[in-house]
Amino acid sequence: MTTINRRRFLAISASAACLAGPAQASTLRQWSGTGLGARMTITLDHPQGESIARKAFVEVGRLENIFSLYRPHSALARLNADGLLKDPPFELLECLSLCAAAFRATGGFFDPTVQPLWKLYAQMWSQNRKPEEGEIASALEKVGWDKVDVSATAVRLAPGSSLTLNGIAQGYVADRIAALLKREGLTDILIDTGEHAAIGGDWPVMIDAGRMVGPIHLRDQALASSAPLGTVFDAQGQVGHILDPRTGLPAAAAWRVVSVTSSSAAIADAWSTAAALMNETEMLALFAQHEAELVLAEPL
Repeated sequence: MTTINRRRFLAISASAACLAGPAQASTLRQWSGTGLGARMTITLDHPQGESIARKAFVEVGRLENIFSLYRPHSALARLNADGLLKDPPFELLECLSLCAAAFRATGGFFDPTVQPLWKLYAQMWSQNRKPEEGEIASALEKVGWDKVDVSATAVRLAPGSSLTLNGIAQGYVADRIAALLKREGLTDILIDTGEHAAIGGDWPVMIDAGRMVGPIHLRDQALASSAPLGTVFDAQGQVGHILDPRTGLPAAAAWRVVSVTSSSAAIADAWSTAAALMNETEMLALFAQHEAELVLAEPL
């Protein structure tokens, strides 16, 4: 059974019982490396396990070179630095299309253009001080999905604007790795990038919400969780990392964790991020109209 917390790690497990093909599985083995800036483990019971694990490591690294904010030559880092990225990779275009859909569906609560705000908070709190109203207002002028222009040949940002895909990219990577393993013939898989994507099986997942909640049984389904105070800017642990694109302020101290299921880990990831900014009435109204399901909103 897997427990959700906000540590960054990537783990892949596959059950031998449901592997496709006539070959019999070998003994359970684990491969370790790095992925998404953290430890990555792949546990497989498959005769070609080493080859499959190697392909997964390569794919995670390739996707990091697209989505990472911390690799200076990633596609996203170059877009933020230059405000223009010509011939963007397909995966970035696909993820930005998902971002646009999530922005519309959530009424603007999910907005990856909050990166100027995030940089402001990180810089000011590194100096042990709260951002001033004028500084927040200045950063807000650079926030808004209308400042992103996406075409098949280029992505353009308005001057001073920048993107963070941290509210969707982990889920997107989980979806991509799940698809890769499925192409390799695995039919019973759990991917954990901090968000979960399950193919086949009946994978029981526990959610750490200050108390253990669950299990949530995943089958051909994804689960994502957002914890407003899971990552904080200040030493006292009171200023959370999920910022409201409408006000420029951190999410109100209402929820310990919000968990969402969907057919896609990327969508669940984006929606859990947006829901962490909502009150209960807004959450219920949103999820009543869409296929994603709110499975937990644990109050503080």
